[in-house]
Parts: sequence; C-alpha cells; structure tokens
Amino acid sequence: MIAENLDLRPTDIEGLGMVCKDKSIDLVVVGPEAPLASGIVDDLDNLGIPVFGPGKAAARIESSKAFARNMMEKHGIPCPKGAAFSSYSEAREYLRGQRLPVVIKADGLAAGKGVIIASSLTQADEALSDIMEARVFGSAGDQVVIDEYIAGREVSLIAFTDGKTVVPMVPACDYKKIGDYDQGPNTGGMGSYSPPGFFSAAMTERVTSDILAPMVKAMAGEGISYKGVLYAGLMIVDGKPVVLEFNARFGDPETQVILPLLETDLVALFMAVVQSGLDRVKAEWSSRACVGVVMSSCGYPGSYKTGLPIHGLGNIEEDVLVFHAGTKLANDGAVCTDGGRVLSVVCTGKDLLEAREKVYRNISNVDFEGCYYRRDIALREIDAINSNGKSGSTE
Repeated sequence: MIAENLDLRPTDIEGLGMVCKDKSIDLVVVGPEAPLASGIVDDLDNLGIPVFGPGKAAARIESSKAFARNMMEKHGIPCPKGAAFSSYSEAREYLRGQRLPVVIKADGLAAGKGVIIASSLTQADEALSDIMEARVFGSAGDQVVIDEYIAGREVSLIAFTDGKTVVPMVPACDYKKIGDYDQGPNTGGMGSYSPPGFFSAAMTERVTSDILAPMVKAMAGEGISYKGVLYAGLMIVDGKPVVLEFNARFGDPETQVILPLLETDLVALFMAVVQSGLDRVKAEWSSRACVGVVMSSCGYPGSYKTGLPIHGLGNIEEDVLVFHAGTKLANDGAVCTDGGRVLSVVCTGKDLLEAREKVYRNISNVDFEGCYYRRDIALREIDAINSNGKSGSTE
C-alpha cells in the first residue's frame, strides 16, 4: 500500500532489468538468499543498475557451507571442528568416529531448515540419509558438513561492508525452533530480540576485528569483492566467539529487530556500500531495545493452509511495526495468509521488558484460523536480567 507491487519472480533477471530501466530505479536491494546465490547482483550490475548485495562468488559464503568452512579453516577464523563430504558412505563412516551429539548440515540453501542436531547415531544416520539419499533438500544435499556440537550462547552479528570497511550493526538473538523453550523442528525463525545483554560493545568490536573484517579481507585475497551484508551466526563459548555459519544477507527475523534501532539514513548506508565509500558514513544506533514475534500458520514448518483471512490488523497500536511475510490481498481487499510464517509483530521500548510486553499486548489483537506463535520470545534474556540485576544494554 506504500509502493507499487510488481508481479515478478526474483529469478526473472531479464524482467527485473526491464522494469528497473523502465521505471528509472536508482537502487536495487536484494533480500533473499536464492537470487544472491544465482548471481542476480552480477546480472543487474552488468546492466548498469546500482545494486546492494554480494555477487554470486561472494554469496557462496552462505550458499555452500563447505566453501565457508574451507575459508574459515584456511584463514584462521574460529569455527567448530568438522569436515565436508560429497560421498554418503564416507560421511557415514566419519560419523562413527565422532562424539555425540553432532551437527549435520546440508551444504546448500535449505531455507534455514537444513541443519540437524543428532544426539544418537541412529538420528545422525537418518539425517544423513534424508539429506544425501532421500534428497529432502534437493541439490542442497549434494554435500554435507558434519560439525562437532558446541554449547554456549547463540547470537547474530550482521555488518555492512563495501569490500574494505566493515560496519557492524547491533547484535540480535533469534529463535529457530517452532516450540516454546526451543522444542520441535527448526524453522526459518519464530522471533528475535535486540540487544542481548551478554554481548558487550567490546565483544562486537572483537567479532568485527577477528571474524568479520578478516573474512572480507580473505575474500578479497581470493579475488572476490564482498559488498553488501555479511552475517555471522555465532556461539559464545567460555567468553570466546565461534562461527556457526555465515549468511550473505540480512537475517530474518533478526533484521526486523535491528533496523528499527538504526538512526542513520539506511539508504545512505546502502549507497555508501554500492559506491565503495562506507568509511565516510557513520552508523548511529538507538539505545532502546526491540522485540519481534512471528505469527505462523498451523502446521508450519510442515504443511499448512493458505488463503485464511487475517483479522485485527487495524487494532494494532500506531507505533507498532507489522511486517508481512506470507500474506496476500484477496479480491475483496482483505489481507489473507499466503505462507508458513505470516506476520512479524515488532515493538521497541526503553528496555526489553517494555518492548516484550508491548509485542504480546498487540499480537493478541490479531488472529487468523490456526494462528500460532511462541510465547517465550526474549523471556530468557529478561529472566537473566532479573536474576543478576544487570540491564539489557550492550554497553
């Protein structure tokens, strides 16, 4: 309702190029990982259209976990011990020498669902068979990465980079499991919050200098200019950051609780990246907190219904953000469900407690048949704050 929606597929490069030329588009920002992996940035750049995002070679940091592992090992970036395999039998044999639990990952893109933590050899064998033999993730399972399981506190740090300068955003924590208290299968993300109190400003500087900047420099050394967003999924183990994965894009749902805290003009940052001038722009961030909760369809991440009318969107408080993920407009103008993750309700507050209370107060006003959402988003952080008397600030 605030822009012109175009009936185009993200993979229709020719169609996108024609629209950009026809409508004099000044900047394209690529969100999803699949178009990045297919080389949409290179294609639009060749057409002379300014585009924010890494090219196909750089996007391999996300589209191939084996490539990312090789880069981290080669350049001394901390990551779990593990190995990549293209042979099912070799991967199966390797499993038998590993301590349980283990983490088994489809090498390619699997919509955030290609990671299995197996606590028994039977579960590990089943995961390996599903990925490499049953091909439940398609060609993403041509290879697998098997990592040691490490325990700690998980956090995401995302940064802007123009291939030289790296500017971190505020950190965020997301919730991947479908059920409260991290029960059930992985999803694309059921909620998030920012900032986590355990991740200090000093830790942000450390991750930027020891992980993000070295990876950008390592890519440049391989002849790959990395421009856009670099996302590090981290585990903090005994006070030390370890990389679980890299993404080549804004994370979802983390971005929904990060960008509302940005006080600098976002377009200025985009253009600084595109024009290789990020060192000339300063990113300023609010000291407030932000919480987001995803409303999903019943049955997600499995099968679910679509086309169900959504009620109550008009009852949301004025300063609350509602991001539409899996929605569409019906012929009568009503907003209906059109995906597994349907909406993300996001609120800021002076602290996480205020932001969280506001999210759940507003989310109760929205409804659709089978609507589901987690009830514990940001609760662990608030419980930790209450138990030790510390604030949720990153300072």
